[in-house]
Amino acid sequence: MFCVEMLKYLCDLSIVNWGVVLVRRDVFDWFEEAREELETAEQLFRLGRYAHSCFHSQQAAEKALKALIIHLKRVVHRSHDLVELYEEVREELALGDVVERRLPELSAYYTQSRYPNAGLRRPSAEIGEEQAERCLEASRGVLSAVAGKIGAKI
Repeated sequence: MFCVEMLKYLCDLSIVNWGVVLVRRDVFDWFEEAREELETAEQLFRLGRYAHSCFHSQQAAEKALKALIIHLKRVVHRSHDLVELYEEVREELALGDVVERRLPELSAYYTQSRYPNAGLRRPSAEIGEEQAERCLEASRGVLSAVAGKIGAKI
């Protein structure tokens, strides 16, 4: 316990004990927000709000990847591009082929799912259940992989 307290004092860090793994408070915060985004995406999916579900799925994956980047590199990466964020941690994080192939599609929903004529004329009318299901699956895959790396649960 003394070592953890000394580390917090010397580094001015808040540290959260997630079972076996000690993580910085900001890593914990980013990952908790990722979980909240995923839960929101799932609720919106059940309501048939597929475009909004896609956006929150993208946000969940983005925040989870940022949590891992902070954990490993101690920096916040300023990007919404999931492919770019994944490249930052690719050496340390195996997503699997399916999730990795879906990152570009999921990433595009950061803009496409929210704004008319940003790729789709009316996203709320044109994004359907199939797209939202793919987004949720990809997002769950990212959160699961990141959770394994930082010792969290989803």
